[in-house]
Amino acid sequence: MAYFAVQVKTREESKFITLARNMNPGLALDILCPRRSLTIRRRGKTRQVEAPLYPGYIFLRAPSIDPELYWALKKTPGFFRFLKNNTNIQPLEGKDLELLLHFLHYGEVIHKSRAIFDENKRVVILEGPLKGLEGRIVKVDRRKGRVKIKLELQDELFMVDLGVEFIGEAQHAES
Repeated sequence: MAYFAVQVKTREESKFITLARNMNPGLALDILCPRRSLTIRRRGKTRQVEAPLYPGYIFLRAPSIDPELYWALKKTPGFFRFLKNNTNIQPLEGKDLELLLHFLHYGEVIHKSRAIFDENKRVVILEGPLKGLEGRIVKVDRRKGRVKIKLELQDELFMVDLGVEFIGEAQHAES
C-alpha cells in the first residue's frame, strides 16, 4: 500500500475526513490524520489539546488513486489538491514516507517525549516519538514543555511544536 498526501483546508482536517466518509459510503477510505497532544495553559488553567501534526494535510493509504476515488475526494468540501499536483499524483517516498511512518508507529495521537539536557546543554531524547529526530529540533521552550521541530513534506518546510517532558539534567561523571 502506498501513502498519498492530500492538502485540505487548515484546521478542518477532521471535518474533511468525516465529510469524505459520509459522502462516499461505498468507498473504503483509509484516511489518516496524525495528531499531536499539547498542554496549553491559559488564564492559569491547563488543558490538553490535540492538533494536527501536519496542519492542512491528510494522508490516504491506497494501492493507487483511481478516477472514482479522485473525483470522490475532489468533490468533498475543503479539498485543495493532491501532492505533487492533481495532474501528477505521486505517492510519498523517501524521507517524507519514512518520517510519516516514524510518527504513525507511535499511534494516531503523538504524546510527549521524555528528554534530558546533556553536559553541553543539548537535548537528548530518552523515549517517545522524537527519539532519533534530535537533529530536527530548532528551538526548545522549557517553560511550556515544547520543542519546535522542522518537518518537510514534498519539499515544503514548516515548523511544528511537539510536547516534551524534561526530567532533569544529565549526571556529570567526575573522576
